[in-house]
Amino acid sequence: MFDTVKFLHSYWAYLVFVVLLISTLNALIKFAGNKEFKAFDFRISLFTLIVSHIQLLIGLVLYFSADYFSVISETGMGEVMKNSTLRSNIVEHPLTMIIAVVLITIGYSKHKKKLTSRPKFKLLAIFYTIAFILVLAKIPWDVWLA
Repeated sequence: MFDTVKFLHSYWAYLVFVVLLISTLNALIKFAGNKEFKAFDFRISLFTLIVSHIQLLIGLVLYFSADYFSVISETGMGEVMKNSTLRSNIVEHPLTMIIAVVLITIGYSKHKKKLTSRPKFKLLAIFYTIAFILVLAKIPWDVWLA
């Protein structure tokens, strides 16, 4: 089961990356161009929200099915923090990605309350861009590019 969840988490991440990139660029370009908020804009931001939440759930299943807790109990949290790979896998990557999904959720929720296009795009652009930067920062590039 662990290998299946890991495979799913790894390949679903490509979808999340592409959809978040498209949604972020869409919000930035249409905010800068003072465009009208249309059904496509709503759908792409909603799809980004959905795929990122699914990725979060898959990641949580992966996190709790891995032996990270036994590694922490055997070596101690101090040793985990000294090892860059363990620190990234156990602390940095999960925490950063949770923050990114929270930002996507906040941006999506706040944009729905705005009545005009410019504030909608502004909120999506701000929150989705910050989330995208966080995702870029904590993608395990050595695994992705291998």
